Amino acid sequence: MDLLINGIENKLIKKSIQVSGSKSESNRLLVLQQLFSNLEIKNLSDSDDTHHMQECLASNDVKRNIGHAGTTMRFLTAYFASRNEGEVELSGSDRMHDRPIKILVDALKDLGAKISYVEKEGYPPLKIIGGGIINSEVSVLGNVSSQYISALLLIAASLPEGLKINLIGKITSIPYLQMTLALMNQVGIDTSFEEQIIKVLPVRSIFTKTIVVESDWSSASYFYSIIALSDIGSEIQLSAYKKDSLQGDSILVDIYKHFGVDTVFRNDFITLKKSGETSKELLELNLIKAPDITQTIAVTCFALKVPCFLTGLHTLKIKETDRLIALETELSKLGALISVTEDTLEIKVSEIINKNISIETYNDHRMAMAFAPLAIQVPITIKDAKVVTKSFISFWENLKEIGFQYQ
Repeated sequence: MDLLINGIENKLIKKSIQVSGSKSESNRLLVLQQLFSNLEIKNLSDSDDTHHMQECLASNDVKRNIGHAGTTMRFLTAYFASRNEGEVELSGSDRMHDRPIKILVDALKDLGAKISYVEKEGYPPLKIIGGGIINSEVSVLGNVSSQYISALLLIAASLPEGLKINLIGKITSIPYLQMTLALMNQVGIDTSFEEQIIKVLPVRSIFTKTIVVESDWSSASYFYSIIALSDIGSEIQLSAYKKDSLQGDSILVDIYKHFGVDTVFRNDFITLKKSGETSKELLELNLIKAPDITQTIAVTCFALKVPCFLTGLHTLKIKETDRLIALETELSKLGALISVTEDTLEIKVSEIINKNISIETYNDHRMAMAFAPLAIQVPITIKDAKVVTKSFISFWENLKEIGFQYQ
């Protein structure tokens, strides 16, 4: 389904939106719930990725397909390797079979896991024979995707002696590791993270516990962009969010001040307010701790003619698509002066925004949602618009409520 967005009824916005639970938190908690049945979860994400996680955990089939869900693939690889549940074959979409998983598989094998590659070395599909983990210490590079390390952490407390992880070299995406550890602590698991070493103590059972999942800050980023592009005085209220969030993407609060957007916290919701003019100064950011908001920020900068230089982006090369190349390609079509490297993205001020451009989404939900706010400036078409269901099922509905006009 391609979606032509003609614009917005009124650039002075006043709206309230309920955002579903964080996909990142939900998928971590679902693994913990499977390991410790006394855990109850509320406000789960309604994303495709979380549905895939639930379906795979509930299934008794040997072959289980997780679609495009990268988090699900990584977390379940560790989970099934640690369980005495016989053989499981984990597969996914074509793109998933091009996303590397060797670092996680090697770490699990070092712990004693029995995992083999069904097709290409280093990539899914995987054949996993559960119950082989016998060791309690492993070393992993610190600059790899945090999901590999989180996958190990989530099963750690269920292992007979717990787990010690030695992180080698520079550690990236620390907020995601801290989120995993904080959720484990809330469940009742003892952990420590000092310098390059993470330790998790073993736990046989937990007391009955209910955890309410905070709404997703990555999803909030698109509303930050909408408010940044709207008239002064515009407001969008989002729920449910916490001031002391575990999610690294909550740095949006500080970043979007550059675009004249203030964030007001009240109880369990936030109000985004367009309170002032956008700064035209160069926006320099290192997003190594929050790479998932790169696309949103890049589009916002282009739309508002703000030069930017973004670094810490190397993990974007192995997401649903190569997000750096995808951004360069699609923003160039719109008239952007953009250049990317393996780790950086730079946008210089362009005086034009080309109209009626079709944005390819490359099976990447964040490409669709990051570019959608640009329709406030010019009509655009979003190709394969249904891809947003991976993380945000009600996205197009919410934008329609705000006043976006579709054809």
